Amino acid sequence: MLFSIFQAFLMTFAIARGEDHSILKLNDTKAVEAFVDSAEVVIIGFLEGEESHGYKELVAASKKVDSVPAAVCTEKELWAAYSVSSDTITLFRKADDQKKNLVLSELQKLDVDGLVNFIATNEIRYVTEYNQVTAVGLFNAEVRTHLVIFANRGSEENPQLKEKLATLAPEFTGKFLFVLINGALKSNFKAINYFGLTTKDLPRVGIYDGDSDMKWLLPEGEISTERVREFCQSFLRGDLKNVKQAGHEPKSEL
Repeated sequence: MLFSIFQAFLMTFAIARGEDHSILKLNDTKAVEAFVDSAEVVIIGFLEGEESHGYKELVAASKKVDSVPAAVCTEKELWAAYSVSSDTITLFRKADDQKKNLVLSELQKLDVDGLVNFIATNEIRYVTEYNQVTAVGLFNAEVRTHLVIFANRGSEENPQLKEKLATLAPEFTGKFLFVLINGALKSNFKAINYFGLTTKDLPRVGIYDGDSDMKWLLPEGEISTERVREFCQSFLRGDLKNVKQAGHEPKSEL
């Protein structure tokens, strides 16, 4: 089993490349599947060829956003498996098991900056750090419930906390998006205050339900994987509906 996975992963690096050697070419079903599974977020251009509109733009954009692996699939018989019928640039993400499509025939204009923006705003990961760019993708996502981690970047516990929750997030794919809010940024004080907190209270964990516009805090104490898992499950069971919401008596930053 492990050997098969490793072999499939290696295929992504043995795939034929375009003549300019600047982007991977995916030529069979296993190669596409392995590439999609190789990272939390990837982008594939389902394009007829190197002369297609969008090909050069994708190559250029992939160099600007090198945190997101990019590839091209020109084999049209493979497109149907991904519900693609014409030239399309698709972003795949594991955090909510979703695809975001740019159907090129439906666009009035496609340039490198626009494509970079498309990637950046939809780059949702198992733990996504909240900022003005990622906020667009988070609030437009089909998953409307957020497990919110308030922590001060640079604090001693921050890396361990992020790592803990990153291992937990895959259990709740399609149910929660895990969002990290850096309490050290003044621009995030409003979000922290919305939960009735100040930066002195951090780290804390909360749940925000976008459908009901309701929010709750995990009671103070150790932020362990077990406690956060049970907190998420209590929401899914409906137990939190009878629990007092966070933020009824919001505090103010000094």
